[in-house]
Amino acid sequence: MKRREPLGLDLTPIIDVVFILLLFFMVTSVFKKDELALILDLPNANAKEMKVDEEQVFIELNKNKLAIKGIEVSFESLEDNLKAIENKQKAVIVRIDKKVEYERVIKVLDLLQKYDLTNLALITNQDKEKK
Repeated sequence: MKRREPLGLDLTPIIDVVFILLLFFMVTSVFKKDELALILDLPNANAKEMKVDEEQVFIELNKNKLAIKGIEVSFESLEDNLKAIENKQKAVIVRIDKKVEYERVIKVLDLLQKYDLTNLALITNQDKEKK
């Protein structure tokens, strides 16, 4: 009678599959960028930094486009989104490209005022030059 050796599992294929899955999810995942949808050239200012919360509403505005919470919308959709906000004390963060026409800025500010969203912050770049 022959003695049998206990059979062990070969873990090499399992490890290969795990590494392939890990690489797949790392490559295909989208890294969150603060719900920003538009590339903006912000004006400079000497204002102090502000902490950003998840509960804040982000509005972005450039020459041709408008976005809220990282999604491009029209002014009508923006109005619907602002109307749906129940907490009127919620902070509204507005990022405006420095080349945007003043009329478009006023349009956004009017909508915010219409729905009593007065907790407003305008985002700028930190001014590098100290005068």
